[in-house]
Amino acid sequence: MPSAFSYASSTLPSEGGASDPVADAIGLLRPRTVVYPALRAGGLWGVRFEAFPHVKIGGVVRGESWLALDGREPVHLHEGDFYLLSNPPAYSLGSSLSVEPLPAATLWDTADEGAVRIGPVDDEDTYLCGGYFWFDELNAPILLDILPPLVHIHADDPRIRSLAYVTELLSSEVGTCAIGSSLILDHLVQILLVQVLRAHAEQADRPVGWLGALVDDGVGAALRAMHANVARRWTVEELAGISHLSRSGFAKSLKRQVGLAPLEYLIQWRMSLARDALRRNTQTISELAFATGYESESAFSTAFRRVVGASPKQFRDRALRAAGTEERRDEVTLGVA
Repeated sequence: MPSAFSYASSTLPSEGGASDPVADAIGLLRPRTVVYPALRAGGLWGVRFEAFPHVKIGGVVRGESWLALDGREPVHLHEGDFYLLSNPPAYSLGSSLSVEPLPAATLWDTADEGAVRIGPVDDEDTYLCGGYFWFDELNAPILLDILPPLVHIHADDPRIRSLAYVTELLSSEVGTCAIGSSLILDHLVQILLVQVLRAHAEQADRPVGWLGALVDDGVGAALRAMHANVARRWTVEELAGISHLSRSGFAKSLKRQVGLAPLEYLIQWRMSLARDALRRNTQTISELAFATGYESESAFSTAFRRVVGASPKQFRDRALRAAGTEERRDEVTLGVA
């Protein structure tokens, strides 16, 4: 949709120094944010969106709307509600489930001054805002695999109440050309993403998996410790002590929630960081081995090959060749070459 605002995220990936696993994960995702023009509608209306491979997020600033994902029960969104869609199928937003929706791609081509309008201006009673995130394909499963297709956060949820101000700021920035507007939009939409994830993780029916484990008083403490010091040679006993659980109780709880044994989780996270660093070519293999907790380049290479299926050098060389091919393709597209 050419009327959307698109820009690369300013978030930098962590290399093990942060103590916030969600920030670490989002850093590796390298989100590219696209903010939709606002949707202002009145009367009977409907909009149909195509399936999307990553994450969409939206909120009802004023009014209400039905959200209907193909294959799922429709959800009635009220003023102040937020929703997050993970790898969603085709879906519709509208005033009624019986209205024939307009295709979003065509409708968004009509955007003017940061807004799309349906129906007479005098009848407008609904105002929606939102956007979506493209993630690094290699690391996208870090988030997509732990989210349900739909996360619905209600306006009366105390953990989301403060976002009313964020949506007001977002609404005022969309459609402006002021200095720094793209950076502001980028950060505002990422705030929405993190706050919705936080509220989802802390709901009474807390989600299973990695996101739910992070808010577990026991296992979550150990996960945060591993992320804070990825190079440390952790033992299961140490991590169990941080969790205030027995060794066996900690191992069973982590396995149940994230599907991995404690040290296997640590290895998988180390290799995620290593893949990212190798693709960016920011460290030598020897430096990377030390940074991820291995005593030698040989030990690191053995672990990397076991997890990734290629040596660090092979992986880096392939990634750099692929990046060069993509850069040349972009130059041809832009008429540079």
